[in-house]
Amino acid sequence: MYLLNSLSALKPKLKPYFLCNSNFNCNYYPITTTTTTTTTKSSITQMATKVDESNVGIFCFISNLPGFRGILKQRYSDFIVNEVDKEGNVAHLTSLDAPQEEIGEETVTTTEDTANTKSYASEIESFRSLAGDSDAKHLEDFINQINSGVEDGISPIVLSPDSDKSHRTAMHNFFKQNFKFLVTDVVDGPDASSKCIRVRLNTGGPRNKGRHSKKRKERGDKPFDSRGSENWSENNGKFLRFHLYKENKDTQEALGVIGKMLGIQPRSFGFAGTKDKRAVTTQRVTAFKQHASRLAALNERLIGIKVGDFCYVKEGLLLGQLMGNRFTITLRGVVADSDDTVKASADALGRLGFINYFGLQRFGSGSVPTHLIGAALFRGEWKAAVSMILDPREGDILVLTVIAKAREYYKESNDIEGTLKQLPRHLVAERAILQCLKKCPGNYLQALKAVPRTLRMMYIHSYQSYLWNHAASLRVQKYGTDQVVLGDLVYCKGDNTENVSGGMPECEDDSYNDADDSNHLDEISGTDLPEERNNLVKVVTAEDIHTGNYTIDDVVLPMPGSRVIYPSNDIANVFHDLAKKDAISLLESVHSVKEFSLTSITGSYRRVFQKPLDFEWELLSYTDGNIPLVETDLEKIAKSKPVKKAREEDLANGNDKNNLVDCTKQSEILENDMKTETDDNEVEGEQEDVLPRVESQEPQMALKLSFTLPASCYATMAIRELLKTSTSVAYHKTLN
Repeated sequence: MYLLNSLSALKPKLKPYFLCNSNFNCNYYPITTTTTTTTTKSSITQMATKVDESNVGIFCFISNLPGFRGILKQRYSDFIVNEVDKEGNVAHLTSLDAPQEEIGEETVTTTEDTANTKSYASEIESFRSLAGDSDAKHLEDFINQINSGVEDGISPIVLSPDSDKSHRTAMHNFFKQNFKFLVTDVVDGPDASSKCIRVRLNTGGPRNKGRHSKKRKERGDKPFDSRGSENWSENNGKFLRFHLYKENKDTQEALGVIGKMLGIQPRSFGFAGTKDKRAVTTQRVTAFKQHASRLAALNERLIGIKVGDFCYVKEGLLLGQLMGNRFTITLRGVVADSDDTVKASADALGRLGFINYFGLQRFGSGSVPTHLIGAALFRGEWKAAVSMILDPREGDILVLTVIAKAREYYKESNDIEGTLKQLPRHLVAERAILQCLKKCPGNYLQALKAVPRTLRMMYIHSYQSYLWNHAASLRVQKYGTDQVVLGDLVYCKGDNTENVSGGMPECEDDSYNDADDSNHLDEISGTDLPEERNNLVKVVTAEDIHTGNYTIDDVVLPMPGSRVIYPSNDIANVFHDLAKKDAISLLESVHSVKEFSLTSITGSYRRVFQKPLDFEWELLSYTDGNIPLVETDLEKIAKSKPVKKAREEDLANGNDKNNLVDCTKQSEILENDMKTETDDNEVEGEQEDVLPRVESQEPQMALKLSFTLPASCYATMAIRELLKTSTSVAYHKTLN
């Protein structure tokens, strides 16, 4: 679909920005990490520079067309992502309501199994003298909620922080003696030195013998599972599936908020892949034994997050269970030599596709790229790898952030306990390493193994991707993008070939938020692959070229590992030569730690070229850069809801008539609210990339793109092919 809106009024004011393409000379060996097997702290500091495309092997383009200026993600609503399931269905948020048949059905029998509707006034007064007024009030409200007869929706309460272990023991004993229908345990407090007592309803004690009892004789043949609702109909599937809509939040953050409000653990949720933070995204999520009405009720309290389209299913979602993502991307501030330049570039992207590079997100947003840490792991330099993860980052944007201060404090003082108090909890790798070093000083390998496996593998996969990108650039530079050549690797033609992934499902575009990328790695590099996977790849022969059985779209390159084969032409050398420059051998290991050894990792394959599917584009004109140019799922829901009905509902809920707002403005209000929020999910000391408001009222042009990509492809690399410019956040900030 090609629409040109008043293009004659949008004359270019800047010349296009050019970088090299496949017909220009592109050096494929840029900056190397190290040439020795010993990495000192000083060399690490020298390496700690912001990663750029050329540093990770991203050099070439498919088309010879000139690029043009366009701003990527000026607003997060300019980048919309909708998950596509295995059957090709695109996930959209279409309803916020629980299924009608469920309303009024959630009845819970609470007899003498709970508090026997006793007030427990005297016990609460005794508790007040032990714990104080605030905790006594929390407990009183908690018991009143239990006595109200809504047992299933009751979330645990957490009492005030308490660093006195003897006092906590007295509290535990008090509950055992006076509130036998409640159980207590200890959770971490707001800082490392304090703990909090958590109080919850006893679902497995003598009053509530049943499915959640840990004792087999009390629960009969019902399996023990502490995650979901105890009041569950056997007619329903065990999992509630819903669509998660989020704005400017990553998947883990959004589910963390929902889980906290429901009082359930993160493991209760399942999803196919994480989605980009600076975007508007909709994806499928499953929750174990949760009622739709409970989640639907959260929508009134959630900001920047909505849930809907509920149904019950028998199986929970697992990582990798998706076909890909549908992208709707708006490039603002488009400036080109002519309208024809933009039109020709958009046509070429749809027709020719792009080089299937791993994007910059793959290598982290901090000043120490993740592939450098991966290289240190392959060399067996455990202390150096720990230093790269923990040390201050040269060149970080905000040197005065909490994270930067904590890193600097540890480097200067070596005080682990003091550093842990300062370090934000979302820095999982750093905290895991420090906590291990606290118990086992100097054992750097053990500290690295304390990092969750998915995060450890992120570093490994990053280095594999680093080698792959360089090999892909050399393949384009030396042999072009038009045809298969002798010695190329291709997927064999035959049965089930198309069912094999073009590479491990390492990343769904732009979902890479440093450590979060690991959440949708299926760790295929760390497990054995079926033999038939490798048999599906072959080296192109002269006969293959003569018969024309294979096209450029069939060409693949390996992600290095023990079971892959390499091209039989010059492209194989780039893998070995570049690894050798980093003092790494692809054929033998210098240490015995299997998960950090290329000789113990299976490896996989990835297509070199990718075409966007169901590709559409449209040119738009606009004057106000602060107004969204594409409707989100939430805005479509609000638009379909009659304003009069919305106002009546607001009045029924007790809202002041003067404060009523048309529901069509809801998304705009949410967006403005989120601009005032403090980003508590900073990555490597880098602040939320919120771009300044655009004040210009002059006519401008935008290019709207819609296309689908497989889960292993980066939409930013498609945009790079279009613009012929860097996709880095820093570069696009300069365009404002």
